[in-house]
Amino acid sequence: MALPIHEACILLLVISGLVTPAAINHEDYPADEGDQASSNDNLIFDDYRGKGCVDDSGFVYKLGERFFPGHSNCPCVCALDGPVCDQPECPKIHPKCTKVEHNGCCPECKEVKNFCEYHGKSYKILEEFKPSPCEWCRCEPSNEVHCVVADCAVPECVNPVYEPEQCCPVCKNGPNCFAGTTIIPAGIEVKVDECNICHCHNGDWWKPAQCSKRECQGKLTV
Repeated sequence: MALPIHEACILLLVISGLVTPAAINHEDYPADEGDQASSNDNLIFDDYRGKGCVDDSGFVYKLGERFFPGHSNCPCVCALDGPVCDQPECPKIHPKCTKVEHNGCCPECKEVKNFCEYHGKSYKILEEFKPSPCEWCRCEPSNEVHCVVADCAVPECVNPVYEPEQCCPVCKNGPNCFAGTTIIPAGIEVKVDECNICHCHNGDWWKPAQCSKRECQGKLTV
């Protein structure tokens, strides 16, 4: 059965009045990025400028209040323009410091190395040692190793040898020199063959021996 025209109009007015803007689900009509950015820009944060200071954790401090911000171990005072932090001249950390603590405003050395390291080994302060037969070393109070290397004299022979645990070469058979390919002792004349008698130069062992020919096969040759 059809409704009269005036009753149908009244029904439409009632239905339209029931649909309000609040009843519309905005999730079905997402805003574009520009509208979202605009809504974020309108967020209001508390402004403590001229009223207090905020540390890294979000705690608020009153003007004139002393506090320690999260990024520094030095105390700060809350001022009108923001935190004013102490900046003391901290003492230099010892270069040999092995343990540094940062609990205070300035870093503090808690342990200084009291030994020396040399070629992978550790030595006590003032300890003397010989890393090789030719080196004499000592661990200094500065944790540095100072060494002296032996200056060997030139051996007075042509066949020096190195003994175990000795730095400089030694002439086990005493001073000598070369007479041709033969090694003869210094200080005496040596008959190296049937015709030649040789002797070393005094003090000049590196020079070939001085030789002279004597009677050879019944002939006198100078």
